[in-house]
Amino acid sequence: MTTTPTSTATSTQVSTRRAWAAVAVLSASLLVITMDMTILNIALPDMAAELRPTANQQLWIVDVYSLVLAGLLVPWAAVADRWGRRRMLLLGYAIFLVSSLLVLVADTAEAVIVLRALLGIGGAMIMPNTLSLIRVIFTDAAQRATALSIWAAVSGLGAAVGPLVGGFLLEHFSWHAAFLVNVPLMVAAIIAGLVVLPESRVEGAGRWDVTAAVLALVGMVAFVWSVKSFAKEASFTHPPALLALAIGVGALTVFVRRCLRSDSPLLDVGLFRSRPFSAGIIAALGTTFAMLAAMLLLTQWLQLVEGASPIESGIKLIPVALAGAVASLAAPPLARVVGARTVLASGLGLAGIGLLAVGLGPHEVTYPLVLTAMLLVGAGTGSLAIASAMVMMGSPEDKAGNAGALEETSYELGGTLGVAVLGSVSALVYRTHLQDSAALQQAGPEAARHAEDSLGAAVATADELGLPRLAADAGEAFTASLQVAGVAGGLLMLAVAATVFVLTPRGTDITGAAH
Repeated sequence: MTTTPTSTATSTQVSTRRAWAAVAVLSASLLVITMDMTILNIALPDMAAELRPTANQQLWIVDVYSLVLAGLLVPWAAVADRWGRRRMLLLGYAIFLVSSLLVLVADTAEAVIVLRALLGIGGAMIMPNTLSLIRVIFTDAAQRATALSIWAAVSGLGAAVGPLVGGFLLEHFSWHAAFLVNVPLMVAAIIAGLVVLPESRVEGAGRWDVTAAVLALVGMVAFVWSVKSFAKEASFTHPPALLALAIGVGALTVFVRRCLRSDSPLLDVGLFRSRPFSAGIIAALGTTFAMLAAMLLLTQWLQLVEGASPIESGIKLIPVALAGAVASLAAPPLARVVGARTVLASGLGLAGIGLLAVGLGPHEVTYPLVLTAMLLVGAGTGSLAIASAMVMMGSPEDKAGNAGALEETSYELGGTLGVAVLGSVSALVYRTHLQDSAALQQAGPEAARHAEDSLGAAVATADELGLPRLAADAGEAFTASLQVAGVAGGLLMLAVAATVFVLTPRGTDITGAAH
């Protein structure tokens, strides 16, 4: 006979003050994780100069974190449901702390790759449990929606704070500081977590399915690696990537079938029967697909075309993050007035219009135009606080871990796919435009091939050969690629907005139940 799982922790066991303190701890720890992702991008040039990694090693330094994270989100969430969500979260904090400290003895590229993998293990323990604990602490849907809006606002700020913190640290310290900055923050998180966070686990959840966990790990890692490989090779016929894609899809198919047949599945696929849940997941997946690639291209544009330093580009992107944070906090109250479906779909549509403004704007793209468009994007993506509330509302308390893992997986997978697909499209547009450059022909065949690889390579080549026209032509080609990505991302966001509006039931109320 199957035992019905029930959670042992509810908000009735937590005072109001302690509940909101828990939100502060959970949101702050997520800020550290998101900030850490962007700091690495700033530290990478200095790290590469000292450690001299090969091109392949440098790719692994960047990619191994997301590969490990994607593979472990679902298995670790299932462990947390059975072992204890607070325990798993604190263990993730500890792994993040120790891994960051070990950078003091990391003097090779291989060592840094191992550290990044350990950080991915810790991150996979932290990210879904920040959501699942909010779900079980707040049984009142209105308070939960507010808590999730704070979580979303703080998470968005991490991407903007990262370049600023990273730039400051690298101006005064070595690249090791990009890792060591985590140490005091994680010490504070562990102490605060022990004092503030309640324990929560699912009684009667059944045994942990080792086979399903391995299938999830292999499937997600292989799938994400294949997508990244397709993007890097700029080809969808790359044999190793095709093999990895086949392995990934095969393993994930077997995983889903195993979960559907199990009385105690590692992942409750049946959660997708809830229309608000599915709409929230689609919103998260579609938004990160369009947004991450666009923001990555925009950051390069600011630094290599506009000539902004990493810190300056971070400062120029702060208004976007602030707009997103304000919109995240405003979304739940607004949803109580006009409805969750309207706020979420309208926000996604507003973000789409912002991306289209970049893509369809004047040929001469300027920062004021970009800032205006990105303010629309930031304000629009603030509606993802509603998506998180719908995901959590659409899942029972004992499935909070599953819901948190699925939402974080959708963010991770959406970003990976977006960078691969939109990044590949923009790279093709860049190369096509640059091939018409007369300065490129003057550079010689080898230098020309190097310049066609990326805008950064083109600028470096132009400096080495004394061809300022090549740098200008490359900037124009990159701007054209940015605009194409803006159009593609904007149209996708409008399609996601329409899908979410149709899928979300009329009268869905994140302060209560869907009607």
